[in-house]
Amino acid sequence: MSYIPNLKTRFTEVVIPQMQEKFAYENVMEMPGLLKICLNQGVGVAVNDKKLIDAAIDEMSRISGQKAQATMSKKDISNFKLRAKMPIGARVTLRKDAMYEFLERLISIALPRVRDFQGLDVKGFDGRGNYTMGITEQIIFPEIDIDKTNRISGMDITFVTSAKTDEECLEMLRAFGLPFKK
Repeated sequence: MSYIPNLKTRFTEVVIPQMQEKFAYENVMEMPGLLKICLNQGVGVAVNDKKLIDAAIDEMSRISGQKAQATMSKKDISNFKLRAKMPIGARVTLRKDAMYEFLERLISIALPRVRDFQGLDVKGFDGRGNYTMGITEQIIFPEIDIDKTNRISGMDITFVTSAKTDEECLEMLRAFGLPFKK
């Protein structure tokens, strides 16, 4: 018997029936699903210190459980001392089981550790059924050792879904357990 993440089982047993009841889908194939989760961290001060990029890649790899990539600048900007193809951030894309495991850690461990957490803002939808949220401190993840971090930086987390509307996406993410503001 192979391992199946808890949220993947929850999707089939709880989320699908709840969504079918609310939106009256005639077929299970009409049901939207979570396609991928993209994590992105910009490290603008890495222009002066290359070690910050390596630290960001290492932290993103530990958080996601998958090797992160450096993002490169696209063009020269002399005011910022930036040249084309210089590393300025880190990113990782999670799919399938790794995506569900990360989402479970985010909901049950990381978000409750945010100071003065009031819930996720519902303004992060893009109009096409995707949701983006920002995290101001990467130290909310238990994989990050606070004593070994050089600087506190944030990241963006994007949930890419097959939902056609923001309302469907919101309802699906709520059913997964993401705590949105009322």
